[in-house]
Amino acid sequence: MTSSYQPDILGPDFEQQVLPQLPDYEGPVHSTLVRRRPTRPASRAVLYVHGFNDYFFQREMAERYHEHGYHFYALDLRKYGRSWQPHQRPNNVRDLREYFADLDAALAVVRAEGYRAVLLSGHSTGGLVTALYAREGQGRAAVSALFLNSPFLAMHLPRGVRHLAMSLAAMGRFAPDVVIPGTRLTTYGESLHRQHRGEWDYHLPWKPVEVFPVNVGWLGAIAEGHRRIRRGLGLQIPVLVLHADRTVQARGWSEEYFQADGVLNVRDMQMLAPGLGTHVTVRAIAGGMHDLMLSRQPAREQAYRELFAWLATSLGE
Repeated sequence: MTSSYQPDILGPDFEQQVLPQLPDYEGPVHSTLVRRRPTRPASRAVLYVHGFNDYFFQREMAERYHEHGYHFYALDLRKYGRSWQPHQRPNNVRDLREYFADLDAALAVVRAEGYRAVLLSGHSTGGLVTALYAREGQGRAAVSALFLNSPFLAMHLPRGVRHLAMSLAAMGRFAPDVVIPGTRLTTYGESLHRQHRGEWDYHLPWKPVEVFPVNVGWLGAIAEGHRRIRRGLGLQIPVLVLHADRTVQARGWSEEYFQADGVLNVRDMQMLAPGLGTHVTVRAIAGGMHDLMLSRQPAREQAYRELFAWLATSLGE
């Protein structure tokens, strides 16, 4: 397996391999597995899945896992980041199960490299996808525990707009490529990238400040995923859900984006997370941003403390 890896854009400590998939309605498809180069033996690994309008770039996160004895892997899903091809519309899926093949292939590589325990981790939309995979995915038996960082478990929309969104989602089966106007948010992205107001550096063409537009096929896929979440997943593995302690209330730009979730409603996570399974731990991170691992340092440190304390209990040292 090691011979399949190639150099990665994150530098000499990282490498990647392309995971070919069957073509879909847009043509050829692949996903991309990234790993931090292992420097010592480990019996545990983590596979991380990014969110919407996103890809894996968080070197610090990989290093934290490495320091705690986990070999680190991340997956750029089809049509995101390293896996996005010129003939594809970014983020474009019509059913979240399309991502299951990407996870199957990534977990097959991780299993072949030999670990007694594998943590599956997802942020935001990646949290929604990984939670559903842990319940339904073909390779779910390889997953020992699940960590969700601000998972996208429900739409954060005013009541009237939510009703309109559900009406549009119902169109997904009939006109999936229709683009939804007015969905290109910028304020959260401004809070992250150092060319704007944030402290992080990443490839803006893959994670633009003005998010990629979405179509009704994607919205329909998300709505169906949310219906399955509301029914409850009944997971038997340990699950950790971390989220910010409050949601941004400001309209337009505000410093509040540095201290609260500027994308999702934390009350939705508090309400829905317990239904994910029978061993679910839910914790709020004071001053956390939407991606807790990109928050300001005090909140980021709290998130890592919660995560590794939970892992020590759930998977052992």
